[in-house]
Amino acid sequence: MLQEKKIGFIGSGNMGEALISGLVLSKATRPENIICSDIRQEPLEEIKGKYGIRTTTDNMEVVEQSEIIIYATKPQILASVLKQTSPGLDTSKLVISIAAGVPLAAIAAGLGKELRLIRVMPNICAFVKESATAIAAGKHVIPGDIELAKAVFDSVGISVFIQENTLMDAFTGLSGSGPAYIFMIIDAMADAGVKMGLSRKDSLLLSTQTVLGAAKLLMESDEHPGQLKDRVTSPGGTAIAGIHTLEQGGLRTTMINAIEAATKRSLELGSNMVRQFEENGLN
Repeated sequence: MLQEKKIGFIGSGNMGEALISGLVLSKATRPENIICSDIRQEPLEEIKGKYGIRTTTDNMEVVEQSEIIIYATKPQILASVLKQTSPGLDTSKLVISIAAGVPLAAIAAGLGKELRLIRVMPNICAFVKESATAIAAGKHVIPGDIELAKAVFDSVGISVFIQENTLMDAFTGLSGSGPAYIFMIIDAMADAGVKMGLSRKDSLLLSTQTVLGAAKLLMESDEHPGQLKDRVTSPGGTAIAGIHTLEQGGLRTTMINAIEAATKRSLELGSNMVRQFEENGLN
């Protein structure tokens, strides 16, 4: 699907490079079909050497030479980059933003023109090709656009299509912020292992592998996590004793509350961003 498409990246930061790496190493497209821009020459040279793509310091060159344009910039500078490149954007191009917290409404309000616009939110696990990614489409996309976006982001994990207005903030609270919760759980497990006498190195390794193995088992089985939990917990055994303690500590309630809080914060930040774009405009 992507083999003959010209794909442009504006921004060569961590997420931009993760996507370029995924596309090239998965052979989803050919390196010569990818062009990337950045104001810094050094990272461009490094990416060009690693993946064999084309690079430039001119954002407009990316826009002019690409059919799919991915804005991989920080949210704080997205408005200025969009303003600079707006003259080259029209409905012949698929425009994808991965700027965290910037809703489609903000971009559309600022640009003031009809575009085939898609908002995508990957998470930090894209760096190891295990991202959970949400894709939301603007009202002017055409048939095939969502599939193209999925093909790009499936190269660094898995992606799901959601309705932005109702679910993107929930995705942010769950999967966008989720790796931070898991890092805390692993750190706590490692601390517990140290308390019980394991070395810090072994305890961290075992905690990380336990989470990885449990996630992989769940992904590759057809069983509900509750069923897998029951397979580990024998009557009067160690696992059920530990689960009882987790329930006493309110693990489920605390996790639900954390994701709810993150979702509400994402909604607040998105609303603020819409106001900023509407007030300042990009035209």
